[in-house]
Amino acid sequence: MNTTTTMTRNPSPWAPPRLTMRWWPVFLRNLLVWKKLAIPSLVGNIAEPLMWLIAFGYGMGALVGQVNMSTPQGNVAVPYILFLASGSVCMSAMNAATFEALYSAFSRMHVQKTWDGIMNAPVSLDDVVLAEMLWAGFKALFSVTAIMVVMLALDISHSPKLLVAWPVLLGVGVTFSCIALVFNALAKGYDFFTYYFTLFLTPMMFLSGVFFPREQLPAVVRHISDWLPLTSAVELVRPLFMDQWPAEPWLHGAVLLVYTIGGFWLALALTRKRFSR
Repeated sequence: MNTTTTMTRNPSPWAPPRLTMRWWPVFLRNLLVWKKLAIPSLVGNIAEPLMWLIAFGYGMGALVGQVNMSTPQGNVAVPYILFLASGSVCMSAMNAATFEALYSAFSRMHVQKTWDGIMNAPVSLDDVVLAEMLWAGFKALFSVTAIMVVMLALDISHSPKLLVAWPVLLGVGVTFSCIALVFNALAKGYDFFTYYFTLFLTPMMFLSGVFFPREQLPAVVRHISDWLPLTSAVELVRPLFMDQWPAEPWLHGAVLLVYTIGGFWLALALTRKRFSR
């Protein structure tokens, strides 16, 4: 199914997604290509968070010692390296999914024209965008798994609840892949992504409780950070590292779900408009 046929069936770019299982061959194609460069890709995705963890976790952790956190069981003192590790693994899921859904997806869509070639087969644009979203989420999971293995080896946490954190982090990767695909649809070139990193991702890293408790923030800023997707990710994952269940899991899960559905629908609509020109 070509692009013209797809847009004829969906006259409005804001029409509901028309999804089929034809996303799977596109997902598999991305996986087979990635396998050729799997090791360099994983090294690139895990090197930065591990440097953050070692430099701040052991370096600053020696100065900070422990961090007081409010939990459903009351205030508890948490070693700073555990506090940082539980936040940085969420940041890693965010970054890995974002890079894949921005730079790699843009290369396939605009530079290499891979999407055009795929749509010469009976695969719709909606299925291609869905495949890119799911692939970015799963690629983030590969990176997160490697980081968690290192954290286990460093004896940072051995909580059995980390098994629950694993699917949660997959959902986090999917959420941020949807948001990134919105900017992928708007981009004219790679330089455009700088705005996304500078104006959205970087401030969110410092407002979402990755490096320090959000209680230190001014009240107005803290209320804003309550609704950031990375905040919800950290609030879900950090208690699991501490062998506790998160407070208000349904609220944080709902925030991530809203970002995922809204981001995917907006990304799909903008991508449809781009391909209809």
